[in-house]
Amino acid sequence: MPKYIIERNTPGAGQLTATELQQISQKSCCVLSEMGPQIQWLESFVTADKIYCIYIAPNEQAVKEHAEKGGFPANSIAEIKTMIDPTTSE
Repeated sequence: MPKYIIERNTPGAGQLTATELQQISQKSCCVLSEMGPQIQWLESFVTADKIYCIYIAPNEQAVKEHAEKGGFPANSIAEIKTMIDPTTSE
């Protein structure tokens, strides 16, 4: 199943409180539950003004649908082709 990285422009994301992040997470999980098991949220990274999310989904359209249903921005969606890390150099 393809893996995607989603860039969400979210001004002030780095200033969101734990409660606000929990509410966003709960909304996302609720939408995912409604959409079924083929789309999964793996993790997200919060920066000053953006949130980067990693999802497994059957296609890009499913990622877009999740964003629309949840009211989340999805400013950029890219399929992850491979992953590398320091051990790749060995």
